Amino acid sequence: MLKQRIITAIWLIPLVLGAIFLLPANYFSWVLVPVFLIAAKEWGHIIDKDCTVTQWSFTLTLGIVLVALNLLVPADAVWTRGHLHPIMLAVILVGACWWLVSLLLVLFYPRSANWWQGSPMLKSMFGQLTLLPGFASFIALKSLSSTTDPYWGGVLVLLVMLIVWAADSGAYFAGKAVGRIKLAPHVSPGKTLEGFIGGLLTTLIVVGIVMYFSPEQELGLVIGVVLFTALASALGDLSESMFKRVAQIKDSGNILPGHGGVLDRIDSLTAALPIFTLLYIAFWM
Repeated sequence: MLKQRIITAIWLIPLVLGAIFLLPANYFSWVLVPVFLIAAKEWGHIIDKDCTVTQWSFTLTLGIVLVALNLLVPADAVWTRGHLHPIMLAVILVGACWWLVSLLLVLFYPRSANWWQGSPMLKSMFGQLTLLPGFASFIALKSLSSTTDPYWGGVLVLLVMLIVWAADSGAYFAGKAVGRIKLAPHVSPGKTLEGFIGGLLTTLIVVGIVMYFSPEQELGLVIGVVLFTALASALGDLSESMFKRVAQIKDSGNILPGHGGVLDRIDSLTAALPIFTLLYIAFWM
């Protein structure tokens, strides 16, 4: 399994970095559509793993919304004079509100599942609230590139990814080494409190990278934003684990050998991206 994960990462990471830094924002926004369509198909499996019609209808519905969002708000119109387009801002704000609701669902699971696990409509809505703000945040950050600084948007997207990867890797290794206390046994029995703390500490490496390249930044602010983003990423992971547990599936898909599905790879990002985007707007725009 570890060998498969490494092999997949070897070819996947260059593709991701190439898309982030080499594609113009207008192209990037359309390349994201099929990625999120795959994730939507996998979420359809969570809604009803035995009904192909449900899976494809959810995928089609989300696809229409993604295309409409790209047409209504082209990447070159996402930002105007330092202000985020109202449609994009609304989508991202709704996403932030959703993650507050998701936190409550996770904290009170399995009791919280009693009112939604039998409703395909609610699970479809949860999927839209998870994926759409993540999509919008990807584009919002990437679109911050300009002719004077063509890589800035890519740097911000990569920064969020580094926070998520650091938190995930730190949690995995710390959990394996010293993990004893279960973090959320009903949601994800394999995750431990020690691993969670280890993941947060590992994200301080990202703080160090930011301060090295931008020493003028306020250290306390950078630490706060990084840790808050890392907390959001952990919630994204736990939230998907909760939905998969109810659906009785281990991985959202098998398109990425050793990693599961696309949704398994972007679950943390779907929560981290909207939160980071709003924090960036609040403190740096």
